[in-house]
Amino acid sequence: MLKLSLSLIYSFLLFGGYQFLQPFFSEKNTKSLVFVDTLSNASAWPSQDIQVSNFASADITPSPACIAVAATGEVYVGIDQIGSLGKTPGKGYILKLTDTNNDGRVDQQSKFAMVDNPRGIISLGDKLYVLHTVFSPETKKATGMDLVVFEDKNKDGIADGPSSPLIQHISSPKFLQSRGTDHATNGIRMGIDGWIYIAAGDFGFHLATDRSGKKITMLGGGIVRVRPDGTEMEVYTHGTRNIYDVAIDPYMNIFTRDNTNDGAGWNIRFSHHIQSGEYGYPLLFKHFTEEILPALVDVGGGSGTGSLFMDEPTWPAKYNQVPMMADWGNSILYIHRVTPDGASYTQKDETFIKLKQITDLDVDGSGRLYLAAWDGAGYSGNPNKGFVVRAVPKGWTYQAFPQVGQLSIDELAKLLQSNSAVARLNAQQELLTRDLKATASIAWKLAADKKAPLYARSAGIFTYAQATNEHGILQLLTLLADKEVKELAIRALADRKTKNKLIPVQPFLLALKDASPRVRVSAAIALGRLGKTEAIPALLQVKVPNSFVAPPKDQEGPHATPNSAIIPAHVAVQALVKLNAVNACVKAISGPNSTIALWALRYMHQPAAVQGLMAAYKKSNNPTFKKQLLANLARLYKKEANYEGEYWWSTKPNGHGPYYKTVDWESSSIIKEFILAEFQQAKEADKTYFVDLNEKNQMEIAELGTASNNLAKDEPKIDLATIRNKKGQIGNASIEDVMLAMAQIKGNPATGRALFTKQGCVVCHSLKSGETLKGPFMGQIGAIMSREQIAESILKPNASISQGFVTVLVTTKDKKEHMGFVTAESPDRIVMRDITGQITSIRTADIRSRKEMETSMMPDGLTNELSYEEFASLITFLSEQKK
Repeated sequence: MLKLSLSLIYSFLLFGGYQFLQPFFSEKNTKSLVFVDTLSNASAWPSQDIQVSNFASADITPSPACIAVAATGEVYVGIDQIGSLGKTPGKGYILKLTDTNNDGRVDQQSKFAMVDNPRGIISLGDKLYVLHTVFSPETKKATGMDLVVFEDKNKDGIADGPSSPLIQHISSPKFLQSRGTDHATNGIRMGIDGWIYIAAGDFGFHLATDRSGKKITMLGGGIVRVRPDGTEMEVYTHGTRNIYDVAIDPYMNIFTRDNTNDGAGWNIRFSHHIQSGEYGYPLLFKHFTEEILPALVDVGGGSGTGSLFMDEPTWPAKYNQVPMMADWGNSILYIHRVTPDGASYTQKDETFIKLKQITDLDVDGSGRLYLAAWDGAGYSGNPNKGFVVRAVPKGWTYQAFPQVGQLSIDELAKLLQSNSAVARLNAQQELLTRDLKATASIAWKLAADKKAPLYARSAGIFTYAQATNEHGILQLLTLLADKEVKELAIRALADRKTKNKLIPVQPFLLALKDASPRVRVSAAIALGRLGKTEAIPALLQVKVPNSFVAPPKDQEGPHATPNSAIIPAHVAVQALVKLNAVNACVKAISGPNSTIALWALRYMHQPAAVQGLMAAYKKSNNPTFKKQLLANLARLYKKEANYEGEYWWSTKPNGHGPYYKTVDWESSSIIKEFILAEFQQAKEADKTYFVDLNEKNQMEIAELGTASNNLAKDEPKIDLATIRNKKGQIGNASIEDVMLAMAQIKGNPATGRALFTKQGCVVCHSLKSGETLKGPFMGQIGAIMSREQIAESILKPNASISQGFVTVLVTTKDKKEHMGFVTAESPDRIVMRDITGQITSIRTADIRSRKEMETSMMPDGLTNELSYEEFASLITFLSEQKK
């Protein structure tokens, strides 16, 4: 059986001097997908709906990590020749590209600003917001990531001067230095509420600091947001793995596509983010999934990158009002069609456009969609790889978007009502620079207009809230009587903690009983943000659904199955925790609201919570209830250590939960003494429950038969001296970890040559020009690809398919199937070679159908049994083939 060679078949040489993307047809949508020639002018595959053309090639846009488009069409590309695993500064910048004659090709460019590892960009007026890695000028080592703003008031395409920081240190420098930015902080996007939303990877951060001096710390990944002036920074949601961007709809629904090619089988998750929600990765994923907000779907392997909620009138209805999510690993832009379900959604995903290692996308006010492609630039960037394309609906004609700074306030008022999300946001932000009384008047008229479309009213509500701050509270309260916008009004009222001190609590208490689950959820979130303890009794009355059930022992719970029923109780619990409702929860644990009270108490590490639980236990004669109380005490026995940015759980974390790095606290000894006393008094048949609690909560109480604690206590390290010859290392490591190891292990080319022959690589690859050409020629691979690119192509055989070596499925008229690549073809016959090297000659007259496949003939994982040393030897041998 072949173990190695065929991993190269469709990944290496790009015959004819260029490489291209095959037309990709979805069963759900066979008319819109496109063909892109990456090194010549791109052209649309014959399509009824979408035209895609090459906007800029690698000579202009090498290694494009992120992209943003001004409303007026200027394209800003984040060039990142450091990549996700590189560590050498001075290779990144923001490029401004302009299509002055609107023919679909860049014809004017300027280097806007120098920044390393650009990861997110927003263009608004004369400001450009950028998230990027910061390096020390002295040590050349990363010191963190910053969100900054540049200005270009004279419109010359070059930033007027140095950037101004909005947030500093929003990624842990230790892992930026040791690993690179692959799990760091990523894309940014502004919502109609005026906040900048930031996708934070699971490196997390320690003491990120906004412009006002506010500091926050986050263990793991999630969404953070900040005002455009760099103040009021806060965590929006938590518990994602490595999201790269956010898609935001007109009503502030936020969607993400997680990023994992090695996440312990947890794959890619598409999620709807509810403010204050906990999504569970990785510590609540397995044994505590009843506590999380699950994703809407697990879509399998891949690497989610940029995203956009498309909301532009120039686009066909079937591609409009949908989240569009890029996946670098699958080289596909996906559409997720969402259907309302309670306070959330269900979804149906479909393939839209295939683009080689797509990184990001954005749309301008004229409806031009721009997409950036990494195109095999590797894990450390490449000066010769990467491109940008433009996509427009077929029949689209250019209509210039106005310069909003030149519009009158009445013209801006009309633009605020537009059915274009780009128009509404840009009009809003410009109005907020004008006379705020006039802006408030315009916004209120729109917000209160019951005949206006809901998207326009939403823009009016959030513009009014920003223009008036606390002075608009009474007006906004009147909208709570309007069921069409009640949810939006609640969100706007409680949106900014610094501006909501005067808001009365009673309307929100009433809203907790509203018929609409979306209104109830918004009210619960708002009550947590208002900080008023009089809301606690009402929050404790929120019903917990029957779906609040822990997974069975030793089984992983459902973390990607929609569960809209859990959302109201989930956010009510989060609000109770924010309001420090420990005493009220203790009082409630023996009453009708026991379930939600006990749920909230799981997170309240306070002596009052412990004393209350033990007192209730002693009073109760109900065995089931007593077990629930014991479960809470076991959960509170340990707590999460204060995170200081000194460790990360790696690409394959211990997901046992409920904590990662545990510490004792002041009530730990009391809990231990209580539980051991009950254990010793329990009947033999009941002692198993205590043992199970000990294991589930990783209490490590030896008297209960504890297992060893597998949670990492320090940064995971690769001990190359020990593992380089350990068989199976490749299969047990993430692709990123393999790449890091390959940078340190040279390998033995002689060993690599032996592996190339022994493993059967010669079946499909030749090394000498005189040999029969079978598959991609390996004799020059080292002159074309770096060791890193070769390694990536072996590990990800479907990442790029060489021209002429696409897998072909031929079905003959006698219903036999032949799969392989075509090695020779004439008008009356084709010759094919299959995965075993078997040659088959087929008469064209006998062919019933012929189909080009999207995947390599070689399955993934054929190098899994190799050690690091063996794998390094193989790629070193191949890298030396330069004839």
